[in-house]
Amino acid sequence: MDEQTLVELSRNGRRDAFEQLVVMYNQKVFALAYGFVRDRATADDLTQEILLKVYQALPSFRVESEFGTWLYRIAVNHVKDHLRKASRRRTVSLDQVGEGPMAVDGGAESRVQASEEEKRRREVFRMLETLPDKYRIILTLRDVEGLPYEEVARTLGIAPGTVDSRLHRARKMLRKKMSPYLRVEGGRP
Repeated sequence: MDEQTLVELSRNGRRDAFEQLVVMYNQKVFALAYGFVRDRATADDLTQEILLKVYQALPSFRVESEFGTWLYRIAVNHVKDHLRKASRRRTVSLDQVGEGPMAVDGGAESRVQASEEEKRRREVFRMLETLPDKYRIILTLRDVEGLPYEEVARTLGIAPGTVDSRLHRARKMLRKKMSPYLRVEGGRP
């Protein structure tokens, strides 16, 4: 069954149709939440809350817009509310960030290289968290989640040109924060 049919059936109370939508979007919503909170348990809780919120809001969904964009907007707003309620600037333990798989074959050289890559990845996420929300959100949606410019614009309710300019500023800010880590021997970038 196609997505539009599943949405219409879900709006008419068919739980099995909504369950199929959950299967389609669960991982995407989790990845989005995890991109912001960098904690698997919190991201899992947020994913469940977001999907419940989407289910409850289905009657107000205007079918002429795209379901995925509508769902992402709810997800982004919910995560922002979560972060705001936590009344803190997002901080993450470096132990939490590096939960991805590491290379285990290839001997000591491969492990050293994987360790260095992991350190760089952790530092990028640590620096990403220091950016203002509007820039962190743009980078997460576009560069981490890989959403197209148009979908980012629809999700955030801004013009594609604004996405482009914010993304440019966000990347520039992140590059500046990362510059001490991007230098090689001799002081040259």
